[in-house]
Amino acid sequence: MKDSSLSSAVETPSGKGAGDENFPVGSWLLPPALRPHIARYYAFARTIDDIADNPDLPAAEKIRRLDGFAEALSTGQGGPDYAKALALRASMIETGVPFRHGTDLTIAFKQDAIQGRYRDWEDLMGYCNNSAAPVGRYLIDLHGEGRHCYVASDALCNALQVLNHLQDCQKDYRALDRVYLPEPWLIEAGGSIADLDGPASTPALRQVIDRCLDHTAELVRRARPLPDQFRSRRFAMEAAFIWRIADRLLIELSRRDPVATRVQLSKGQFAAAGLWGVALVLRTPRPSAPPKG
Repeated sequence: MKDSSLSSAVETPSGKGAGDENFPVGSWLLPPALRPHIARYYAFARTIDDIADNPDLPAAEKIRRLDGFAEALSTGQGGPDYAKALALRASMIETGVPFRHGTDLTIAFKQDAIQGRYRDWEDLMGYCNNSAAPVGRYLIDLHGEGRHCYVASDALCNALQVLNHLQDCQKDYRALDRVYLPEPWLIEAGGSIADLDGPASTPALRQVIDRCLDHTAELVRRARPLPDQFRSRRFAMEAAFIWRIADRLLIELSRRDPVATRVQLSKGQFAAAGLWGVALVLRTPRPSAPPKG
């Protein structure tokens, strides 16, 4: 799914697109009328993520540009350099989705510009609450589902974020000197950040990866009820599809070494996850209305 807006002078396109993500972006499972809005949200998120991940931009310049996107989204002031923020603003006004689901992303990516290490799991979850959870909340509000769904959605989005961090742990370290694995955990295990630069995980690094996977497994468990909470059958199928992807990635990362090789689902596994999600929802009744409050 692509946005038609041209790149501006403040953008630093990486060439990544929806096909590079772990999860389906605005797939055919979702209502066709909502897909253009999702495309605008993804274009905004991809653009600001690329700015944060650009190794050639100084931190202060990254923050200036990210602040510009947040300002354009919040106020409508920004001009053509911030066209993707202005397009998302128009979409959010039309659909009634809060701006914060976009501006929270800029908070996370500004953090990426200045913070390359994490103390513990809570520190990492604080980052994920701005970098990942807003995506699920955006989709929930766009579909008119209840905010009671936020809890399970946050768990799923944050789990996917950590799984992505584990997949890219060596690349993030080498390209950006950014390590999402809690550094004190590595030290406790008798390792160091330099372990990420080797041809394969050291025993200490593997211990930390497994510790992250244990915490992520709990997030995936908490996310399991999410598809059952949605009134929209299409949205429930998408959620079940994504949940299954997270569950399968969790298994693959527990079996394989993300330092020695790129760990990802095969096309067959990805398709099977989609079929599993569709089948699950077809046999599950939809709730008639969200609970009050």
